[in-house]
Amino acid sequence: MTTQLEAARDGVITKAMEAVAQKEGFTPQEIRSLVADGSVVIPVNTRRLQTVNPIGIGERLLTKINANIGTSQSYPEVEYEIEKLEIALCAGADAVMDLSTGGDLHAIRQAILDRCSVPVGTVPIYELMVKHKADFSIEKYLDIIRDQAQQGVDFFTIHAGVLRSHIADINNRLMGVVSRGGAYLVSFMKRTGQENPLYERFDDILEICRTYDVTISLGDGLRPGCINDATDRAQISELEVLGVLANRCREAGVQVMIEGPGHVPLDQIQRNMELKTQFAGSTPFYVLGPLVTDVAPGYDHICGAIGGTLAAYWGASFLCYLTPREHLGLPTVTDVREGVVASRIAAHAADLARGKAGARQWDNAMAKARIDFDWEKQFELAIDPQKARERKDTARGSDSVNVCSMCGDYCSMKLTRES
Repeated sequence: MTTQLEAARDGVITKAMEAVAQKEGFTPQEIRSLVADGSVVIPVNTRRLQTVNPIGIGERLLTKINANIGTSQSYPEVEYEIEKLEIALCAGADAVMDLSTGGDLHAIRQAILDRCSVPVGTVPIYELMVKHKADFSIEKYLDIIRDQAQQGVDFFTIHAGVLRSHIADINNRLMGVVSRGGAYLVSFMKRTGQENPLYERFDDILEICRTYDVTISLGDGLRPGCINDATDRAQISELEVLGVLANRCREAGVQVMIEGPGHVPLDQIQRNMELKTQFAGSTPFYVLGPLVTDVAPGYDHICGAIGGTLAAYWGASFLCYLTPREHLGLPTVTDVREGVVASRIAAHAADLARGKAGARQWDNAMAKARIDFDWEKQFELAIDPQKARERKDTARGSDSVNVCSMCGDYCSMKLTRES
């Protein structure tokens, strides 16, 4: 079976391309062309073609968001992660990543795949870390990604861009390496003096991913973990390598996107998006946040939404959410919901500013519902209908059931309509 990329290059419009075109307001031929040149990816494993609701990720399309779930050593129960999955989907997540590191990883992943109608991603090196600790083996890693691909995982984060030559620059950082996968590989390279095996055996990784049409998300193992380390030499050097690897992915018929920072102050976000374009062209950019300050634990979903809005405005295609518990602990169900909503707000704000299809119409529909005092329509149109409905109350002592308790009879829209 050919990949979405190979089909697009052959002039074939797949069912997944047709579904994306319908959602995005493009023609199927336009989506085929964008997939063919690598500026749009449609992450869907060949084993899940009948069960996944396809999404397109690319700068010209609506900005998508990802929700991370997954067990930890302290909380290995799969039932709680399934609850988080359901909440993430209900809140509007476009994709989900299983980052589990506790319990039966294969069974947890299968449970998520069986219940998830959107693309599912993983970070395969986590399973290697859990099962084999410091006993790194590239053959064991390849076995893991093969097993996960056979299960139906739609996209992998692959940390193939962290090289031995980057270690000297890492030593100049305030926080060093904050990516778990990146830190594991740096530790291996320091301990053995060898090059990153994922980089050296990248063709073997590509072969497995092509077989199942697993999209590769080239991981930013050297993303900045604090404002001080943003846009430094280590980060940029890795990004340059990722641009080369992205070309190798496409040459092999494998869909690819690139992951980006991290902690980035507002004044550097545009520059970070431009650097991706410089090194990797129109390859879809998947960013964590970015967080615009380090000093707001408990509110990092807000920090990430601020940075995510600017990142998407300047070209990011895919936002990885942050929750209020970022840097503090494993997210709860409530944290997941708040994280998804915050990132959806960021994505829509950027789409609105860029004039993407349907964005302004959504806001205009809300404005009309407000001037019409159509509360049910307002709830229906809200990014978070549940919270909007919960927060609505009527004015005490007012003779109108339409107005809220903020302005009451002095509501500007009420006065305008009555004049």
